[in-house]
Amino acid sequence: MPFENPSREEIKQILLNAGNIAVVGLSDKPDRTSYMVAQALQSNGYRIIPVNPTVSGEILGEKVYASLADIPEPVDIVNVFRRSELTPPVAEEAVKIGARVLWLQLGIFNEEAYEIAAKGGLTVIMDRCIKVEDSILIGKRS
Repeated sequence: MPFENPSREEIKQILLNAGNIAVVGLSDKPDRTSYMVAQALQSNGYRIIPVNPTVSGEILGEKVYASLADIPEPVDIVNVFRRSELTPPVAEEAVKIGARVLWLQLGIFNEEAYEIAAKGGLTVIMDRCIKVEDSILIGKRS
């Protein structure tokens, strides 16, 4: 069956029920898209968990982890800022940690990652910006 993103209503429910969002490939550079998206989500009440093996310390005031497996708490959404061809191992890790959603950012699409995550019971969203979807579907939280 060809891939299809969940409906807008389903995405809205995913966002409303999300707490922890692991951001794979989150940069510590404020001019990078990953940083701007994570910062916007954080300012709208989501807990961001940075995942980047090349950065140590903190990003946006949160401890950085080298991998999803290193995160010591549950993750609702694994939001991915990696090239499409690098996403299947991220999907495997997302399944192993029991995440609920694998979200590949705008411009990122990988059928193999989709199949891995879907077989593992995750909802998969590809080629969509989580910040844009949050702004459209949720708006500013009070």
